[in-house]
Amino acid sequence: MSAISIGQAVVLGAVEGVTEFLPVSSTGHLKIAEGLMGIPVADKAVVGFSAVIQVGAIAAALVYFGKDIVRIVGAWFRGLGNREERYHHDYKFAWWVIYATIPIVVVGLAAKPLIEGPLASLWVVAGSLIVGSGVMWAADQMGRHKRGEDDTSLKDAMWVGCSQILALLFPGFSRSGATMSTGLILDLERVAATRLSFFLGIPALTGAGIYELKDAMGSGAAVLPLAIGTVVSFAVAYASISWLLKFVAKHSFNSFVIYRILVGVLLFGLLGMGVLS
Repeated sequence: MSAISIGQAVVLGAVEGVTEFLPVSSTGHLKIAEGLMGIPVADKAVVGFSAVIQVGAIAAALVYFGKDIVRIVGAWFRGLGNREERYHHDYKFAWWVIYATIPIVVVGLAAKPLIEGPLASLWVVAGSLIVGSGVMWAADQMGRHKRGEDDTSLKDAMWVGCSQILALLFPGFSRSGATMSTGLILDLERVAATRLSFFLGIPALTGAGIYELKDAMGSGAAVLPLAIGTVVSFAVAYASISWLLKFVAKHSFNSFVIYRILVGVLLFGLLGMGVLS
């Protein structure tokens, strides 16, 4: 039997959609929501379900950034057959995304037992939320916010891509938070850092969802809750992406820093009182 009901799938899909691209940790929020609803966090079907509904959020990013993605992919294919096209920034950027995705794939496969075992603890989530908040605040203060998207380089992409490993190993740190913070440290503008975070997250998260699909289906996750959670995740994530890009154009990340600290402290409290385990 599925460990997740249709109602729970709707809730988790909405949580995933709202938090996947906000720098607040979708994994952390999913684990908190699962714990509050009495869903076994470490169950293989639940772990697989969480990974698969990410595909809904990624699909929203693919649709939202469709024109950019078509342009970049088109430049990549043209560059494969035309030497002159290889000097185009979009062609280079496509390769950078590929290169920057390799580290998280290698670590994800090598450390899977730890990621799905001890590191899946809600205590780790709570600590990572708070520590990640400090990193995000420091990055926003340190960054000079002077470089745009066209100024990015392979070095930038690799640093940002590798920073995703922090969120992989420490759920609660936030993939978006880690990548955006790294972008800010590299002096990227907030919007440029946010967009780079999106583009580097698409292949990594899509691959994770596809990889986990067999485990999700083979360990008891029913098709209907999985489908509903993914659809809800798509719809909510699309709205979340649109809001985030407008927000970071005019505001700092301080609101997210404060929110993360509050959630982390609350989670420590719930764990300490035995409300969550």
